[in-house]
Amino acid sequence: MSVAVKNLTYPYITSNPEIAGGAAIIEGTRITVRTIAGYYQMGMNVDEILTTLSHLTASQIHSALAYYFDHQQEIDSELAEYSDMEYWQTQVKQHPKQRT
Repeated sequence: MSVAVKNLTYPYITSNPEIAGGAAIIEGTRITVRTIAGYYQMGMNVDEILTTLSHLTASQIHSALAYYFDHQQEIDSELAEYSDMEYWQTQVKQHPKQRT
């Protein structure tokens, strides 16, 4: 018995290599699914996310959350990487006049 692989599509979700490094974004915006997932992990519900990102619709938020739940390990890994304070401290460049 063979199992068919289902190719899922998510309305409102796309990616563009020129936006956010090709991460999944809400179509027509620069808002990443990672951003929506981060708000969700902070305990925000859809209405609270909509209050923060009032230019989005509930359908866009729900689609982003569906994408997140289907790709949770990948996105959680990205969130952990972007939350790594030590990493970001190594990325900070000193102004030339402040170097000793």
